[in-house]
Amino acid sequence: MDDHGEQWWTDGAGKRWKKRPPYETGVLGRCPRCGEGHIFKGFLTVRDHCEVCGLDYSFADPADGPAVFVQLFACVPGVIFILMLEILARPPIWVHIVVGVPVVILTTVLPLRPIKGWLVAAQFTTRAREAGTSALWKRLHGDGRPD
Repeated sequence: MDDHGEQWWTDGAGKRWKKRPPYETGVLGRCPRCGEGHIFKGFLTVRDHCEVCGLDYSFADPADGPAVFVQLFACVPGVIFILMLEILARPPIWVHIVVGVPVVILTTVLPLRPIKGWLVAAQFTTRAREAGTSALWKRLHGDGRPD
């Protein structure tokens, strides 16, 4: 911490960037260290490194997290809307196609990028890493040779 109580990220060269929470950087697709570079090079493809501060994104592995969050939280209201439309209005199939398909797309595809960015930024700020189960396996089971 410095004199003003703010925390900073420092790279190997000694350059410093103010620490920002994951919801400020990741949701917007910005680098979790500098807040200026980009996390993505496509819609959901994570870059190799930040083009501004050089942060290596090899730590970033949100796996199925974004899809799980979207399925559990984002698309539930969309599906409920479509079901309630059928129950209350009983519209023809073309109404379901014209209304339902955009609702499903909006509630499933659009949240993926901000959620993935948030998870990548959260991995950086919490220093989350893979558990490294090979050492644990070896400790629990010896060297793998039968007795």
